[in-house]
Amino acid sequence: MSDLNQQFLDALAASKSMSSRPDNETMLTLYALYKQGTQGDAPSEGPGDMMGMFKHKAWAGLVGLSQEGAQRRYVELVNSLLAARG
Repeated sequence: MSDLNQQFLDALAASKSMSSRPDNETMLTLYALYKQGTQGDAPSEGPGDMMGMFKHKAWAGLVGLSQEGAQRRYVELVNSLLAARG
């Protein structure tokens, strides 16, 4: 397993154990980076429900970003959230 993959898995675990939930926009960013980092580009069609549409739009906004780039940005965002919470 590469160093980036381990950092990503560590950040994923840390994001699930945060003492308080980030705001909705940050949550959508985390979701989109996670999906891009694990699955690549979003499909052209998204779900029909409201929350699914928001999630799909956030993920689709990352089209073209490499999976490694998305993982790196995910790690950076989680680390910044953890640092801000002290």
